[in-house]
Amino acid sequence: MDNSHVALVSMMLKSESFSPFRCDRNIALGINLTSLTKVLRCAQNEDILTLKAEDAPDVVNLVFESSESDRLSEYDIKLMDIDQEHLGIPETEYAAVIKMPSAEFQRICRDLMALSESVAIECTKEGVKFACQGDIGSGSVTLRSHTNVDKPDLNVEIDLTEPVALTFSLKYLVNFCKASGLSGQVRLCLSNEVPLLVEYGLANNSYLRFYLAPKIGDEE
Repeated sequence: MDNSHVALVSMMLKSESFSPFRCDRNIALGINLTSLTKVLRCAQNEDILTLKAEDAPDVVNLVFESSESDRLSEYDIKLMDIDQEHLGIPETEYAAVIKMPSAEFQRICRDLMALSESVAIECTKEGVKFACQGDIGSGSVTLRSHTNVDKPDLNVEIDLTEPVALTFSLKYLVNFCKASGLSGQVRLCLSNEVPLLVEYGLANNSYLRFYLAPKIGDEE
C-alpha cells in the first residue's frame, strides 16, 4: 500500500509458475522493493532465478544461474517487518467489469492526463466512458463492446449489473499502466463507493492487481 493509503498492489505468482516449487509452511517475507529491484538488475534476461529462505529467516537468498555459461551469482537481501494487518482485501461483487486491450487503456489514461489530473469513469448499458475536465479543456473517450475474432486481445467486453460513475486520479492510473507489457488485456472492476480494481492476467492463473480508491466530494 502507498503511504497515502489511496492505492494498493497485489501480485500472485502461483506455484505452477515455478519449477521446482517447495514451501514447507506458510511464511511471510518482508522485502524492501528498492533493494529487490537493485539486485534483480544484476541478472541477465535469460538467467534462471532461484529464491530461497530458511525456516526463521533474516535474509532472502537470490541465485542467478546463466543458461549459457557456468556463471553463478548469489545475493542475500535483509528482511524487514511489514504490518500485514491493514493489507487485507475484501472480496467484492462488482457492478461493472470491463475487459479491454491494455494498450488502449494505457493510451486513454496518457491522453487524458494531458488535460486533467482526474478521470471520471462512467459505465452504462451504452458502454464505458472515460472523461476529464481541466484548465485547458475537456476530453472523453467512449468504448462499446467489440469482438475481434482474428485478434481476441482487441476485444472489449462489458459486463454490467448496474450503472457506475466514479472519479479517479490519473497519476495513479498512468503508473498502473506500466504493467501493460505483461498482458494483452486488462480487467477493470467497478462498484460505486469502493476501490477500482485494475487486473492484469499472467501465465498459470497468476495475476497483478492494483486497487485505487475513488475521489469523493471536494477532492474532485
